[in-house]
Amino acid sequence: MLNSLSGRFLILTTVFVMLAEVLIFVPSIARFREAYLLNRLERAQIASLALLADDMLATELEAELLETAGVYNVVLRRDEVRQLMLASPVPAEISATYDLRMASPWVLVRDALLTFAMPENRIIRVIGEPVQEAGILIEVAMESGPLRMAMIDYGLRILLLSLVISVVTAFLLFLAVRVVLVRPIRSVVGYMQRYAQAPEDARGIIQPRSSVRELREAEEALQMLQIQITQALKQRERLAQLGGAVAKVSHDLRNILTSAQLFTDRIEASEDPLVRRMAPKLVNSITRAVSLCESTLAFGRAEEPAPTLTMVRLHDLAEDVCASERLALDESGIEIFNEIPEGYVMRADPEQMFRVLLNLVRNARQALMSTGVPGTVTVQAHEDADNWRVEVCDTGQGLPPKAQEHLFTAFQGGARKGGSGLGLAISAELVRGHGGDLLLHRTGPDGTVFEIRLPKGDLTF
Repeated sequence: MLNSLSGRFLILTTVFVMLAEVLIFVPSIARFREAYLLNRLERAQIASLALLADDMLATELEAELLETAGVYNVVLRRDEVRQLMLASPVPAEISATYDLRMASPWVLVRDALLTFAMPENRIIRVIGEPVQEAGILIEVAMESGPLRMAMIDYGLRILLLSLVISVVTAFLLFLAVRVVLVRPIRSVVGYMQRYAQAPEDARGIIQPRSSVRELREAEEALQMLQIQITQALKQRERLAQLGGAVAKVSHDLRNILTSAQLFTDRIEASEDPLVRRMAPKLVNSITRAVSLCESTLAFGRAEEPAPTLTMVRLHDLAEDVCASERLALDESGIEIFNEIPEGYVMRADPEQMFRVLLNLVRNARQALMSTGVPGTVTVQAHEDADNWRVEVCDTGQGLPPKAQEHLFTAFQGGARKGGSGLGLAISAELVRGHGGDLLLHRTGPDGTVFEIRLPKGDLTF
């Protein structure tokens, strides 16, 4: 009960209402004390009227009038003359005087608190203005004990009433919270629990119904999250199935390429100069294809293997990539340039870096060919004190905004029609394995630049 939202609202409401009543209690008790004293002054004035009607009063009648008024004596000031109207023996000296004529609220509050703080019965003097303009002032002497007891009785009644009000208010708020907040929250929790049991079942997706704006926003956010999770789970299932199929294809393709690799040994023995010149490239391509198939099989079992870092002559690696892609060029007027200095070296896994550059150069070449406009693809490199930077630039028309949203996400970041987006996703993963980043440096009507940024770190080997 106390750990529930409605239970805590019940307790907090009771506490806050009682706190508000305490803040109201102090001025209320001060006002009660003032009214009590003014009532004594009025009763004393009424008692003194008997003396005005008859100058001589019997001692017994005078004592009865003073007892009825609750005072020991009455002094009335009329026409600048101070006159003792009624009097009886005062049992003790007057200990305090209170003038109600010009008392401010702070003074009334202070005097009320002092009355509570002094339990002994004292004789006090009270001064006020007569009612009906019957004089300039009226002054009485009275006991403080009955005043204090009346204030305590009034305070207890206020406390009891405050307690009843706070309990009733808290109970009503408790019911309101359960209806307005707790019940809709439990409904949302129920949807979440049912969805967790079967996330692939679309019937478990919440349908926003709440009329409370905040709760409806929460329901809409939960609905969007559930839809995204359901789609992600379906995509992951399809990727798992695709991964199994790719692993099988890679296994068979590796066997075929291994056989082809055996035939290249005989091709290298050919006397044809053109064949002898092209044979090493064919051997390298088949070797890399076999390695890629083996890596794909490994990827199907775990993650991309950790890179084997060595100091790589990047110019030679980039030249192999550019030469491979130049073979796919037609008469479209596209040119591929390797502008990396021959002495440029960087720390990387040569096979993985070859795959990254091949993906980037191939994407740039295919993007240019799809436009039918002549252009260039350029591979550049430079470095600073902290990083090696390799850039693949093209002079195409830039990436569309939709492609930029999921650029490095598999099956979502394809920049050309029919593309799967796997190339950039794999490249980004390989670069992250080196501790670096693959970035879209810029894209627009004047071309696109991708940047590979690898940290230098500790160069001690």
